[in-house]
Amino acid sequence: MYYYYYYYWSDYIFKYLLVTSNLLFSVLGLVTLVVGLWGLINKESFAQEKISGIGTDPMLLFCFLGLVLALLSLMGCVGALRENMCLLQTFSAAVLLLVAAQVLVAIVLYSLQGQIAEYLRLGMLAAMVRYQDDLDLRFITDEIQTGLQCCGADTYRDWEINVYFNCSAPGVQACGVPPSCCIDPLENGTVWNSQCGVGAQQLDEFSAQSVIFLGGCLGSISRWIEQHSGVIVTVVIILLGLQILTLFITAHLLQKIRWSRAQHDVYLQSLQ
Repeated sequence: MYYYYYYYWSDYIFKYLLVTSNLLFSVLGLVTLVVGLWGLINKESFAQEKISGIGTDPMLLFCFLGLVLALLSLMGCVGALRENMCLLQTFSAAVLLLVAAQVLVAIVLYSLQGQIAEYLRLGMLAAMVRYQDDLDLRFITDEIQTGLQCCGADTYRDWEINVYFNCSAPGVQACGVPPSCCIDPLENGTVWNSQCGVGAQQLDEFSAQSVIFLGGCLGSISRWIEQHSGVIVTVVIILLGLQILTLFITAHLLQKIRWSRAQHDVYLQSLQ
């Protein structure tokens, strides 16, 4: 009798633990989807003159990831509630593929760790070239430079790669850097001064250090990763552990459903 109650309550706990976790991830997926849609609508990405470039919009990735996460979590939630073997098996297979993909990505990143810095450099230089033309790249670049207190990829003079900040450019921004490179872009006020980096590339390092950040962002990113490597590894292990635990709970629930159906079939046969 004690074993029966233990088996019953353990199944009950596992079942609703799976339901609750999937509900939370469904909400997270829907929020991500809404953020992506809001970003696309706010930037008028569906306008006729911009629709051709929507395929490269980062907000589209938010929409895709949010939709996939919401659908997958809802599948697991409904499958657990209804004890539907088809939904649970599909959910389990999808989670297994996700785990395998994440492990594969981790292996690839580890094997290419010597080349990652060069990929980051090329990516940042490409973002700097398109700084004025792509609002998303501008936002990301500004957040990196402001958050890590850096300027350019390797040095503040890297901004010469941009046609507007190049010293041969005709505009007022020539030989300058973005305001996110400035040590005090607000200049002790409340309004962002977009002209604080004007002419910064013409200054020597001694003069420039009081106005802008001299160090490149690649070094700052490397130092940030080194300082937070323990936290990053811990978060990755926890996320993988939760997904693997979900696989075990789903497998246990599937086994219980098969056992219940087998017992029901035996009972029906005994009545004949």
